[in-house]
Amino acid sequence: MNLLLDVDDTLYDQLTPFTDAYQSVFGPLHYDCRVEDVFARNRWYSDEVFEQVRSGQMSEPDMHVYRITRAMEDMNIRISVEQARAFQDSYADQQQRLVLDPQMEELLDFAVQAGIRLGIITNGPAEHQARKVQQLRMNRWVDEQNVFISGKLGVAKPDTRIFRHVEQSMQIVPEQSCYIGDSYANDIIGAKKAGWLAIWINRRNQPMPDNTPYVPDDIVKKGRTPLDALKELYTILGYV
Repeated sequence: MNLLLDVDDTLYDQLTPFTDAYQSVFGPLHYDCRVEDVFARNRWYSDEVFEQVRSGQMSEPDMHVYRITRAMEDMNIRISVEQARAFQDSYADQQQRLVLDPQMEELLDFAVQAGIRLGIITNGPAEHQARKVQQLRMNRWVDEQNVFISGKLGVAKPDTRIFRHVEQSMQIVPEQSCYIGDSYANDIIGAKKAGWLAIWINRRNQPMPDNTPYVPDDIVKKGRTPLDALKELYTILGYV
């Protein structure tokens, strides 16, 4: 069995560095809104312009300003460009201190012991995502050649081509491959379209679209761990 993982909000809780940055920049202003809501909108606007950034139509700095500015506007709060940039600087600083989710460390240790081959597929700029992988010390479990970053490959999830590239590079087949990620739109749809198994890390308790043909093989919500889901899938597939 082969197990590939997403990075952001999968290997670590992305809300943690976001909250620290939010409080350092906006906390003194006493904005009356939930940071979780701002985070969700920030992610939404980031995804909205992802292709524009990837194609070079929008610069990364402009995207950073855009997503937090629009997220705050949804909370009926207007911030300046300077405040948006200050937030991004703080957020980037906090991301230099990322810590692997203990539940994911538990899953990775089990996978190695069980002989499951591991890899990473992540969307984002090549150097930025590579730094996160390094910060999380993922080389303890994942070989460097099995880290696949959209910014380096020129194709991103949910495009099936990135999964086909991984299959060819790692010499694996869809039927024996499972992907774990937090984004239903990018991770689950992408993996299922490619014929892979998929486990959805649903940290924010997001609803799944009605009547979707792309159903995850398992969902990890509060009270259940990624390892629980992997062990169950591992057993169903007859590996134990």
